[in-house]
Amino acid sequence: MPTDDEVVQTAAEAAEGLILSRLPNSAVKDLDVTVSFEEGILDVDVYLNAPEADDEEQIAEDAALAARSAVDELFADAED
Repeated sequence: MPTDDEVVQTAAEAAEGLILSRLPNSAVKDLDVTVSFEEGILDVDVYLNAPEADDEEQIAEDAALAARSAVDELFADAED
């Protein structure tokens, strides 16, 4: 079973990775990924300020989904 710290780290890395795979670093003016995992509940908030990106909000939403998916995979791997 993954630790809470592993869950948080995995989610944060996945969210940041997705954002940086879609936008160059120079396009990101501000980025904040907040992840908490308490009592089995994952909470992911992504704030992205990339004024030149046409789909800034969609990228932030996709990053949060990527974080959740990465955590699902982490737990699935732990069960194997």
